[in-house]
Amino acid sequence: MSPRKRVKREFPPLSGRIDRHAFDIPLTIGILSDTHIFAGGGSRTLPTEVIELFRRFDVDLIIHGGDIVIQGLLDRLATVAPVLAVYGNNEPVELWRELPERIVLTAGSHAIGIVHGHGGASARAVARTAFDEPVEFVIYGHSHIPMIEEENGIVYFNPGSPTDRRWSAHFGIGIVRIDEERVRPELILFDRAAHLVSIDPESPPGADA
Repeated sequence: MSPRKRVKREFPPLSGRIDRHAFDIPLTIGILSDTHIFAGGGSRTLPTEVIELFRRFDVDLIIHGGDIVIQGLLDRLATVAPVLAVYGNNEPVELWRELPERIVLTAGSHAIGIVHGHGGASARAVARTAFDEPVEFVIYGHSHIPMIEEENGIVYFNPGSPTDRRWSAHFGIGIVRIDEERVRPELILFDRAAHLVSIDPESPPGADA
């Protein structure tokens, strides 16, 4: 039997809507993704502790990296701060039509890209090729794997999921602080939502990139 030939997969470039937003600095952003909360069924909900953590950190903005599934979740987040979101591959038609595929956010002199990460060989691969214009920081999701990585001067940030950790050892959300000098991401991992209650905004756990 001849060896099985490995076929190289080709993926189309992203071609959907890109929204653009500008914010003043300093700016504190709450980050989450892949909540997968369905209306009228299942026990999965966004823990109140996540909402309260964003309040405690006094976030100026919340970013959702896609796979939201119900508008009600965005409405709930909006009680804390303005919300920006991109669509994921599990959105209903209504959200898919409403949300952009990508966002480019400027905060002072910093440019940040946001994309869900589906439709490619991996979420990491999509994040690395999603933006033709210069960005220094990219927020993405899809894989449910929280991580902060730097490559060629660009930081890639995946908060994981606060509701569905799948293959990851932990649930995750993020806080990003932006000032004139830099973008500072902090990954907040937890096993139970109750663990978030003790996190102090002045000395949060996480990693700087």
